[in-house]
Amino acid sequence: MAISFCSLHFPLTVTNHHHSPTSHTLKTHLLHNFSSPFELKQVHTHLVKTNTPLSNLPLTRVGFVSALTPSFTYAHQIFAYAGVSQVFVWNSCLKMFAESENPGDAVLLFYRLRQFDVLPDSFTCSFVLKACTTMLDLCNGRIVHGYVEKLGLKSNLFLQNMVVNLYALCGEMGDARLLFEKMSQRDVVTWNIMITQLIKRRDIVEACELFMRMPERSVRSWTVLISGYVQCGKPKEAVELFLEMEDAGVRANEVTVVAVLAACADLGALDLGRRVHEYSNRSGFRRNIRVSNTLIDMYVKCGCLEDARRVFDEMEERTIFSWSAMIQGLAIHGQAEETLRIFYKMIEEGMMPNGVTFIGILHACSHIGLIEEGCKFFSSMTTDYGIIPQIEHYGCMVDLLSRGGLLQEAYEFIMNMPIKPNGIIWGALLGGCRVHKNVDLAKEATRHLHQLDPLNDGYYVVLSNIYAEAERWEDVARVRRLMRNRGVKKTPGWSSISVDGVVHEFVAGDETHPQAQEIFRMWEKLLGKMKLKGYVPNTSVVLLDMEEKEKERFLYRHSEKLALVFGLMNTPPRTPIRIMKNLRVCEDCHTAFKLISEIVNREIVVRDRNRFHCFKDASCSCRDYW
Repeated sequence: MAISFCSLHFPLTVTNHHHSPTSHTLKTHLLHNFSSPFELKQVHTHLVKTNTPLSNLPLTRVGFVSALTPSFTYAHQIFAYAGVSQVFVWNSCLKMFAESENPGDAVLLFYRLRQFDVLPDSFTCSFVLKACTTMLDLCNGRIVHGYVEKLGLKSNLFLQNMVVNLYALCGEMGDARLLFEKMSQRDVVTWNIMITQLIKRRDIVEACELFMRMPERSVRSWTVLISGYVQCGKPKEAVELFLEMEDAGVRANEVTVVAVLAACADLGALDLGRRVHEYSNRSGFRRNIRVSNTLIDMYVKCGCLEDARRVFDEMEERTIFSWSAMIQGLAIHGQAEETLRIFYKMIEEGMMPNGVTFIGILHACSHIGLIEEGCKFFSSMTTDYGIIPQIEHYGCMVDLLSRGGLLQEAYEFIMNMPIKPNGIIWGALLGGCRVHKNVDLAKEATRHLHQLDPLNDGYYVVLSNIYAEAERWEDVARVRRLMRNRGVKKTPGWSSISVDGVVHEFVAGDETHPQAQEIFRMWEKLLGKMKLKGYVPNTSVVLLDMEEKEKERFLYRHSEKLALVFGLMNTPPRTPIRIMKNLRVCEDCHTAFKLISEIVNREIVVRDRNRFHCFKDASCSCRDYW
């Protein structure tokens, strides 16, 4: 439609062509800063009256202020009169909307453009798809995908990747996989999108299958799968993949380093963790807070508290995660006084604690029996910091009270909890009953545990030990029968030790290790020296119907004992031995390790399911075994 802009009626009428400097400055300012259709019309009027070309107008701004208003037609006419590409200008507006706080505006503008027959191009589709992805708008995303097909843009790999990503993010993995398989060409981004989304859904098997099919891999490809293995509880596979990545000559980035360090923490792979730490420093990652936080966690979980503290002290900037990791590390290593000192230092520096911080603090109070202090911390969570206690915090409180012998108070605390107690809560009470020999409350705790976690063998073992210490042998036999009748099997214990960068795993009673016979012979020698120091095997922890000698033999083949002897045989004298275990260290092993640490003059660090035990000079860092 032809249009004469001079014939339009504008709000601003200029009757004097001689403008003052101030008037000219105002018009110039408005020319580039109009923010509404009304101001746009004022500027346009000024250009017409002064015979200034329309090309002086910032056309993208014209579109932006008019796009979603009744003045859309007005802007449309300006573009036609100025002789510019409509789609080019509107694409600029779509990009701005898609990247704004209201990406839905890009979708609205897209439909308005179609009403005025503005033909979309690949950029139009990409900006609208970006908006749909941000909003997880599957419905409109499908419509845009339809335009991609109709306009013959299937060869545009960037658009195809965006559609695959949109479907996957919206949970339509079937559609994403179908489009992926139909694509005539794919790049590394296409593969990475699919692998990333599969891992987010914890489908590590299919993610690995796609990874193996990739014709080429970027560092992101390797990193995504390594992280996926860690998230799915497969740290060993994560480490193996990282080593394969190194062999392929791919340099790790900061995200890779974080993922591998997390795997090392889970495995206790200290040698590899140290090597990755050195690589991180050489690569300039020292200032990356996330890398430093993961290093603290890795060293803590590998039993190297001094190294964790060194990383913490060298950090130029710390987050609450840094402080909490250090506080928790000190707590689980039995360094309760230092835990509290670090907490107070954190508060002095103006850092607000979070829920994880308080778990560490309550653990620390529990370790050294600060019952009153622990109760104050628990109360201050809500009153001073507005943190609502979670089940983990209640568990810490039951542990604190039970350790201190306040079993009745612990029971009443459980009964008054605002949330339903779980197995960990009742398990903490049961542990306290064993230490303080309270059979009645032990039976009550076990009654709840049988309902919450009927196949957990650990609770049966503790109850049986409580009965045994009270010399209630009929009850001991009853617990064992109950285990058999319910099909409860004792969880196989395994322990791992890293020697020269290789992780060696042992299971209870393992006779398959290449050095098994040497390990047994060395154990016999140690056993003789232990007995001279008063060691008596505690066979009460063996809940099997067998002769006493057989029980002793079974006890001597616990996985942590095998790992310890292997470590003594294969590491230089005086070097620390570090062992990771999936279950709690039994009382007999705990006693044995204290004696062995003195006999061989070694520091022995054991990370079990609950905590760290640092054995040195016939003592343990833990205040008590439990």
